[in-house]
Amino acid sequence: MLRTPFNPFSHTKSSTMLILFVFLLLSFTSRTAFSTHCTTVTATKTFQKCMTLPTQQASIAWTFHAHNATLDLVFFGSFISPSGWVGWGINPSSAQMTGTRALIAFPDPNSGQLVLLPYILDPTVKLQKSPILSTPLDVHLISSAAALYGGKMATIHNGAAVQIFATLRLVPNKTKIHCVWNRGLYVQGFSPTIHPTTSNDLSSIATIDVLSGFTAGQHTNVKTLRTVHGAINAVSWGILLPIGAVTARYLRHIESIGPAWFYAHSGVQLFATFLGTVGFAIGIRLGDLSAGVVYGLHRKLGFAVFCLGSLQTLALLFRPKTTNKFRKYWKSYHHFVGYACVVLGVVNVFQGFEVMGAGGSYAKLAYCLCLSSLIGVCIALEVNSWVVFCRKSKEDKMRREGLITGSDKGSESRHSHS
Repeated sequence: MLRTPFNPFSHTKSSTMLILFVFLLLSFTSRTAFSTHCTTVTATKTFQKCMTLPTQQASIAWTFHAHNATLDLVFFGSFISPSGWVGWGINPSSAQMTGTRALIAFPDPNSGQLVLLPYILDPTVKLQKSPILSTPLDVHLISSAAALYGGKMATIHNGAAVQIFATLRLVPNKTKIHCVWNRGLYVQGFSPTIHPTTSNDLSSIATIDVLSGFTAGQHTNVKTLRTVHGAINAVSWGILLPIGAVTARYLRHIESIGPAWFYAHSGVQLFATFLGTVGFAIGIRLGDLSAGVVYGLHRKLGFAVFCLGSLQTLALLFRPKTTNKFRKYWKSYHHFVGYACVVLGVVNVFQGFEVMGAGGSYAKLAYCLCLSSLIGVCIALEVNSWVVFCRKSKEDKMRREGLITGSDKGSESRHSHS
């Protein structure tokens, strides 16, 4: 039972909860891992090397003929809709969607049979100003084919597995290729529509050395940075900043602790802002490493929270004395900016979970438990403050009416509602 507003902030419980939350976040990886292994054997061909791709449960197998720079490969993917599409391609210049020469498999709108058509993903595709049209590829594609395998062989359904075969000639002495793959829900006529925009769908790119079988490390680096970015920002803007606000609101009226509430409030907020700045910098770096991947709302909220947090930090340098006539205006500004930063920070943490494709993850559950616990503490403290405030007001009224004497003053609460 709450007796004073200070009791709920048990250091041991708060530290344990925070450590548990950070551990869950850092151990979380946005749903990109897949337990299946790649295979080099198909019904028609056997390949020399294979690799499990990092997203969408996809894999690739290939044979590279170094004497004539010919690459014989198969891409293994799966449909997410009976009327959807699965595509694989190579970007000749960089590891991004724009510029990819793709082979896309989907059901023929007339017969329902599987068809495979070539497409060039130029910048107009990303802008979605017009339907994507099949275009002959300007790479040396020798042959291509597509086939369903496993399960219902004759039909395309949700989860149906597809193989996309291709044989092409690479540039001599250039063995690294930028693979791009994806899948979508619908095809309008012979025009595939936009694919989902979760983190996994926007990260379906890998640079592979077909001679050695190794991949470039950029995807792993981006994945690690994304996890660290999410963990740091969730702890700083999503937990520590609200705790700092609660500290100022409910501890400042406890006369026995003196100015300790101010130092606790300032320390927590400064530490949260420092961590948030680190997380913000990592987010900027992620943007540089993920060309063409833009999360508009999350990015705008992130900039807003960082700017508000910076303004709050700078406000400490211009804090007027209590006797200054501008002190009340400074307090109004400080409260408004502070609460706006807290609200936007929490909203952006949830937006970040959606961006990472972690809407149903244990990391989000852990954050919700931490946040709900903090909200519960705030409600309890708010009720306690109002009870103390009402009791004090009643005692003051009775004292003015002479119903109680000054000697009874020791029985009244020292707390008042701000």
